[in-house]
Amino acid sequence: MLSVVVDRPQSMAVREVPLPAPAAGEVRVQVRYAGICGSDLHIFHGKNPFVSYPRIIGHEFVGRIESVGAGVDAARLGETVAVDPVISCGHCHACTIGRRNVCRSLTVIGVHRDGGFSQYVCVPADNAYRIPAEIADTCAAIVEPFAVAANATARTGVLPGDVALIYGAGTVGLTLVQVLKRVYGVRTFITDRLDERLRLARQCGAAEDEVINTSVENLSEALQLRGVDGGPTLIFDAVCHPSILEEAVRLAAPAARIGVLGFSSEPSAIVQAELTKKELTLAASRLNCAMFQQVIDWISRGLIQPEHIVTHKVDFRQVAQAFELAEQRPAESCKILLDFSGA
Repeated sequence: MLSVVVDRPQSMAVREVPLPAPAAGEVRVQVRYAGICGSDLHIFHGKNPFVSYPRIIGHEFVGRIESVGAGVDAARLGETVAVDPVISCGHCHACTIGRRNVCRSLTVIGVHRDGGFSQYVCVPADNAYRIPAEIADTCAAIVEPFAVAANATARTGVLPGDVALIYGAGTVGLTLVQVLKRVYGVRTFITDRLDERLRLARQCGAAEDEVINTSVENLSEALQLRGVDGGPTLIFDAVCHPSILEEAVRLAAPAARIGVLGFSSEPSAIVQAELTKKELTLAASRLNCAMFQQVIDWISRGLIQPEHIVTHKVDFRQVAQAFELAEQRPAESCKILLDFSGA
């Protein structure tokens, strides 16, 4: 089979590798589409602290079960599935309190073990979620980033009267705006420095006055002009620069919650008094904790529309060009899908 292999930082190739056999409790999935995530780019550049090389990358994908291992019902053959990349031990403290996404022995498909940028991949059967026939493969391929948004909003909670602010209209920000606007129905502002990304935010449900280009508007003043009195009550940092968290703490309303999703190794200069006097809550969110079925249900009900963030479909053999598109032309690209149908 053909797979996208990152041998070491800055070295990636499409090459022939042996077809894997599913172990007990596993299924083998024939991949249809796989989404390119920023973390895949980080692995390529050697900036992911968790990965081991060589690695077949990819943790957002959809495909068809075409083989099952011992103990897996053969009736699952032929199912179209989206795969949750989070594999946990089930026994550590985090797992026993329902937080398996931060398992002490966490394994992430496409990071710690081979992933979905491949014609075939073996995964635990319990991680393969059946996709209803009415959901397009291109939408099912990116259940995972919407599960990230679902997890982040579950961590912060969303209240009926919230006024939300999202920093950054990349994939994470655009999934968050759909969830906040279309699932929870709260007023949601989103910032970016690219008009093209803010156009996508409008397609994802943001109103005209809810998009703020921070290259031309001061954010604090822009929020005041739009009637946000006292600051946002719910903030998500989808940019993950240290200065963003510092500003979020300053802008936040008393009793606000701030969702943090990044892995920046640079410290933020947060004044403790700002946190305490407003009694702010910082809620870190990593990956997703059993959110796939919730997201699949949201898509089935038409509450979220993943197709609005898909900008390109590229044959997987052109993965190098797809990575270049993602990195060099952010105004043109958002979610890029690798297409394995012609394999």
